[in-house]
Amino acid sequence: MIRHVVFFTVSEAHLEQARAGLQRLGEIPHAKLFEVGVNLKRDLYANEVDLVVYAEFDTLADFDAYKAHPLYSQITASVRPLRETRIAADFESAAAVFAQSQ
Repeated sequence: MIRHVVFFTVSEAHLEQARAGLQRLGEIPHAKLFEVGVNLKRDLYANEVDLVVYAEFDTLADFDAYKAHPLYSQITASVRPLRETRIAADFESAAAVFAQSQ
């Protein structure tokens, strides 16, 4: 399983518009799970992140198809001017690999 995690910083003035735009990414097929959340900012050390996109894909092909979908470029282009920072990480879940081997 591929896990896709993206962190955004967004000004308070653009938070809801950015959240709504990112939520539209969930309309794209291929994700097994997709969600957008507003950071609760409860960490003791760092609370810079405002929004989080989290998605799971069964395969790299599914993830690549998600990113190649026409809606992806349209939505990201509309959100890009609203965000200040974007940090992404994509990884193969060891938990899924472990579960499959049992």
